[in-house]
Amino acid sequence: MSKMHKILFVCTGNTCRSPMAAALASLAFKELVIDIEVLSAGVATDDGYPASDNAILAMQEQNLCLAKHKSAQINTELCDAALILTMTQGHLFYVKQINTQANAFTLGEYVGANGDIADPFGGNLEVYRACAAQIKELVTLAAAKYKEELWNQ
Repeated sequence: MSKMHKILFVCTGNTCRSPMAAALASLAFKELVIDIEVLSAGVATDDGYPASDNAILAMQEQNLCLAKHKSAQINTELCDAALILTMTQGHLFYVKQINTQANAFTLGEYVGANGDIADPFGGNLEVYRACAAQIKELVTLAAAKYKEELWNQ
């Protein structure tokens, strides 16, 4: 798929935040009738790890499935996405080391919100639900902004 039609979400281990963001964004883009490939990756992981149990449960509550998710280590090919949205400034720094030309932002800064998205790893289901709610709010705004940017091209 061409660069124009790929969005990448990035976190640390690619088992919590970025898979939840990708699942929630896929739904948001589908609702806005935008055909786009939504991917996720981690800056400190290996390929093939499943999503965390609580991430799976938090997404099930949104009628989304992470049961088949497998982690992916970020690489130059993934960093060629049309838009890269990271969970923290640290992740953004890492992406810019791989691809200095990347169209990359933290998820919050892309939509005009401050702050990083805290890692729920090791937290209970309530922590994951709160993280998922924060991500859902931001990816809904991000999808609308991206659609507007596509219209204005």
